[in-house]
Amino acid sequence: MTSDETPLEPSSDPAELRRWPPVCAAIIAGSVGLFVLDAFLSQGATLRMELGPVFQRIALYGPLVQEGEYWRVLTCIFAHGGPIHLFFNMVVAYSLGAPLERSIGSGRFLLVSLATAMGASTFSLLFNFTAPTVGASGMILGWGGAMFVTSGQEFRRSLLLWFAQVAVISLLPGVSWAGHLGGLLFGLPMGFALRFGPRVFSLAAPLLLAITVAVVYIAAHPERFRGTP
Repeated sequence: MTSDETPLEPSSDPAELRRWPPVCAAIIAGSVGLFVLDAFLSQGATLRMELGPVFQRIALYGPLVQEGEYWRVLTCIFAHGGPIHLFFNMVVAYSLGAPLERSIGSGRFLLVSLATAMGASTFSLLFNFTAPTVGASGMILGWGGAMFVTSGQEFRRSLLLWFAQVAVISLLPGVSWAGHLGGLLFGLPMGFALRFGPRVFSLAAPLLLAITVAVVYIAAHPERFRGTP
């Protein structure tokens, strides 16, 4: 290991803490903005945990991804099933995503986010192909997986407690346990790539991202790879 492998911990620099990391800020702003737009266009249906016209176009839904609407494997992170779902996801997105982005830089954070979002979608397609799926929690779990590998022991203990809480929540009806698990599992290898420093990450991240694209494509087309309709 090299000197680049210092554990990732939340920054204590006041100037850094006041700065909004751009990728994390875009995810939060996009999620809130689209929620407001969907609620307006649906005449409040979004507030009743129904998918309005905007969310119907961006939610993950296997049969439509299968027909070629591949953008859904990423855009689903901006759709949320009601104000409570949105609020809790955005609170965790800021409290977890902002420190991670500050620690590794926005470029690497974007790559980690793409891989974990698609990883969450992959598992959702594999296990809940015909169930509409929304929310950023799978991607956020992926951030946690990356931070678990790269952080110090004390912060790991906090993450383990959080993972246990999420595991319990994942058993509730209507919660995508598959998306949560997929995001976490795809976050771990990105964390190992980060741990070995920028040089290793610059080589490993594109490969991991290419693998993620391949597996999400396979999950979206069971008729081609598993012989099912």
